[in-house]
Amino acid sequence: MRTVPVIMEDFNDWMIDKIMDLGIPKWGADYVQLAILLIVLVIIIFIITPVVRSFLNRLLASWAKRTATKFDDFLIENKFIWYLTQLIPYIILSIFMPIILQGFKAWIPIMTIFLQVYGVLLSLWIIRAFLKALLDYARTKKSLHDKPLESYLQVIMIILYVMGGLLLFSILTGKSLWTFLTAMGAASAIILLVFKDSILGFVASIQVATNDMVRIGDWIQMDQYGADGTVNEITLSTVKVQNFDKTITTIPTYSLISDSFINWRGMQESGGRRIKRPIYIKISTIRHLTHEEVNELKKIQLLTSYIEKRQKEIEDFNAANAPDRDVLMNGRNLTNIGLFRKYIELYANHRPDINKEMTFMVRQLSPTANGLPLELYFFADTTQWTIYEAIMSDMFDHLLASIKYFHLEVFENPASDDLRSLREHFPSTSTTKSSS
Repeated sequence: MRTVPVIMEDFNDWMIDKIMDLGIPKWGADYVQLAILLIVLVIIIFIITPVVRSFLNRLLASWAKRTATKFDDFLIENKFIWYLTQLIPYIILSIFMPIILQGFKAWIPIMTIFLQVYGVLLSLWIIRAFLKALLDYARTKKSLHDKPLESYLQVIMIILYVMGGLLLFSILTGKSLWTFLTAMGAASAIILLVFKDSILGFVASIQVATNDMVRIGDWIQMDQYGADGTVNEITLSTVKVQNFDKTITTIPTYSLISDSFINWRGMQESGGRRIKRPIYIKISTIRHLTHEEVNELKKIQLLTSYIEKRQKEIEDFNAANAPDRDVLMNGRNLTNIGLFRKYIELYANHRPDINKEMTFMVRQLSPTANGLPLELYFFADTTQWTIYEAIMSDMFDHLLASIKYFHLEVFENPASDDLRSLREHFPSTSTTKSSS
């Protein structure tokens, strides 16, 4: 049985004879035959490739409609079929070019190198399109939504590109890969200097992914880079953060390893967000309460049972120790700041939007030039920013409005109205002298 090469060789001889019958010399007939065959080959490629591509696209589209998975849709979107059908010209050229170039033996090695290079590049394009489709499909999975998938893809592609580069070097130079690797070892210092950022980013990306330091969707804060927002993208070289003012900050990936940053994921996963804010009490208003003032504060429903219990304890203690009650500081007494502190605890405890399972306290800090800080340390039962701010504002609205019932004052610096009022009540020395 005659093979295709034998048939093509006979066809070449017949074609050259026909061309020479037209009066064209042998050397010219070879070029005319080559031109005709190349034109025919190109026409065949341009006919077959679109037909096969259209057939495969329709087949895949029909399959995509019948299946629930979106992976096939992503294959179409990433032009996987388009790259795959580029194998048709490669196969046709690989089969027929050695036969067509029988009269031009010197061209065959050049064409062979060209086809080998094209085959390596085409393989990389096909694999990249498939991996991109796989990446898009993985992003639709909730379990993988917060993973740095882009970094994984880049790591794989870097490995493939390195392998492809080694193959291309071997093809173009005709030397073994070992020769190339030896040359790379000699130039390793220069390579490390040129690709320093890429290498650091590559290592950092692996560490970030392995240690689960940052995920897509995490709220991170890096003041040194002006970043305070949600992580949108993690790649080998950069991390993109969308700040709360909708600006985008780009951070080098290796800075997540070399510098410190705050990841608020723990707060978001805990279900509670901390309220930590002091009220500065004017120290001169802190004092013991008289019996009448205590009875007046007993009318506050949240404090009624607490005051009754404390009064009983104080009365029992004072009765046992018999102090001189003409002076309030003798014995035990209730103070206005103590009752106000307890009122804050009871008030917060009765609010359904405060998380009772987390740290819950009101504490006094060291006195300052601005008064005595009475710090509220609670956790709101939400992590949503707007709701959290509303809860905190509502609490402090109530407490600041209620503080006067405890005969306390919030410390504040004198305003212009205060100074004007002071001037009206206490005229200056110069004004007094002029009036006299």
